[in-house]
Amino acid sequence: MRGPMTLGIPVRRLQAAVVCALVLTATPACAQDAPDIGKLAQFIRWGGVAVSILIAGGALFLIKVVDELGDRLAERFTNRRPAIQKFQTAIRFLLYVGTIAASVALSLRLDPTALTVIGGALAFAVGFALRDLVASFVAGVTIMFDRPFQVGDRVAYGGEYGDIIKIGLRSVRMNTLDHNIITIPNNKVFTDVTSSGNYGALEMQVAMDFYVGIDQDVKLAVELVREACLTSPYVFLAQPIPVFARQIIIQNYVAFHIKARPYVFDCKYEKPFESDVHLRVAEAFREHRIEPPSALLRTQSAPPAAAATAAVQPSTSHKQAP
Repeated sequence: MRGPMTLGIPVRRLQAAVVCALVLTATPACAQDAPDIGKLAQFIRWGGVAVSILIAGGALFLIKVVDELGDRLAERFTNRRPAIQKFQTAIRFLLYVGTIAASVALSLRLDPTALTVIGGALAFAVGFALRDLVASFVAGVTIMFDRPFQVGDRVAYGGEYGDIIKIGLRSVRMNTLDHNIITIPNNKVFTDVTSSGNYGALEMQVAMDFYVGIDQDVKLAVELVREACLTSPYVFLAQPIPVFARQIIIQNYVAFHIKARPYVFDCKYEKPFESDVHLRVAEAFREHRIEPPSALLRTQSAPPAAAATAAVQPSTSHKQAP
C-alpha cells in the first residue's frame, strides 16, 4: 500500500512559510524584528511564482511516474531490485533539489539587497515555523550522501523491523513485516542507531537457533541442520552456510546450542525461509530420535495423592427403649 506523495511538500511549505512570515511582520509584537513587507514584495517576481507552481506540479507528476515505473521494474527484475530502488531515490533527490532551486531562481530577484531582505524573512520564518522541517531536510541530505542504509534494506529501528521503501528529504518510510507503513522524520533516524541486515544487497544472512540435549548425537544434529538449510528453496547457495554448536546452560540444565547462519536469496523471504528450515529440522530430529534439552520437556509433576485407607467402621446405633 503506497503512502501519500510528499515530495512537493518542501516547496509548498517553503512558500507558505514565507507568506506566513510576511503576515506575522504586520503584528505589533513582531514589528521590530520582521522585515518590511513593501521591501520584500519588490523583490518577488509574481510571474515567476506562477511558473514555479507549474514546475512543482510537473515535478510531482514525474516523481509519481518514476515511482510507479520503478516498482514495476523491481517486480519484474527481482535480482536488480536494489539497483532500481537506488535509481529511484537518486531521481527523486534530483527532482527535489531542482524544483527548489528553480522556484527560488524564478520567483526572486537575487541581488545583494534582495538577499539581505529575503534572508531576514527566511530566518524569521525558519525560527518560528520551519525548525523541524529544516532539521529533517538537512538530515535527509546527509542520509543521501552518508548512506547509513539504502532503499530496500531490511533494518531495525526503534523497536520496529522492516524494509526501507522510500528515503525523502523530510522523512524515511519503512514497511514492517506486518505490512504497516511507518514514517520516521529524518532528524530522528539520523541521530538514533539503525541496524541494517543486508545494506544494499538482495541476499541477507538469517540466524537460526536450535537446542538439543547434552546426551544426544550433536554431530548428527549439526549435519541435519546444515542439510535442512541446503535443501530449502529459499537458500542462497553462493554464500557458505556456517553451523556452530556450543554447550550452554538453560535453566540449570546443560544443553547444546546449534546456531546456523545461512543466506536467503531475497531478504523479503526471510521469515518463510526461517519457517521452512525450522520445519525441516524438526522433522529430521524426529526421524533420528534427537531430543531437545530435558529442561524444555520437564514438567513439574504433582506429588502422588495419598490413598485413603480409612477403615469403614460399622455404625452401631443404640436404640433407646421408649
